[in-house]
Amino acid sequence: MTLLELLHLLKKHLKLVIIMPLVCALTVGGYSFVAMKNTYTASVSMYVLVQHDNANSNSLSSDLSASQMVTNDVATLLKSDRVVLETAKALGLEDLKGYTTSITSSTTSRVLTLEVTGTDPQRTADVANKMAEEVSGVAREVMSVDSVNVVDSAKVPTSPSGPKRPLYIAVGLLAGLFAAVAIVVVADMLNTKVRGEEDLEELLGVPVIGRIPAMKGGR
Repeated sequence: MTLLELLHLLKKHLKLVIIMPLVCALTVGGYSFVAMKNTYTASVSMYVLVQHDNANSNSLSSDLSASQMVTNDVATLLKSDRVVLETAKALGLEDLKGYTTSITSSTTSRVLTLEVTGTDPQRTADVANKMAEEVSGVAREVMSVDSVNVVDSAKVPTSPSGPKRPLYIAVGLLAGLFAAVAIVVVADMLNTKVRGEEDLEELLGVPVIGRIPAMKGGR
């Protein structure tokens, strides 16, 4: 099937090609607004203060590399069961299953950024700040870290960070369009009726030398 034939076929079924994407987009959009709760993200940044052994520090680059390794270890501690459970206990929660965490760190500094996402803006900010507080105590206890100091505390988010409803609607629209095109093409392929001279020549293997025009009134 050529592109021109496909366009002609879609034009014949234009109503389906328009209605199906709209229905899919409205369905996905309605689901995202009704069934999916708003989520909020609070972030807290921390600076890792590392103990230095001057006798063993040969260069600034090696010192920075060692400090970065310690910073990565602190990032791992933020996701440890101990920090998570102590944070939940301090906030009076059974666990933090309703929250997702994301940790980023620069390769040239000791600054960590913790992002916590949840459905309650105030509680989400509380979880982020408490995790930063708990990881500082754990890091001092189990690692060569003086402290993990909070640079910027998490503030209560005022607007939701998700779900990304416009993206879902766009995906639903494209999915509906793809489904409509697929239905039209498959239906055309399954249709074995002779619809013109070309189909007749292909079926019989002989050229068409004439045709009887349709007349009004059946005459």
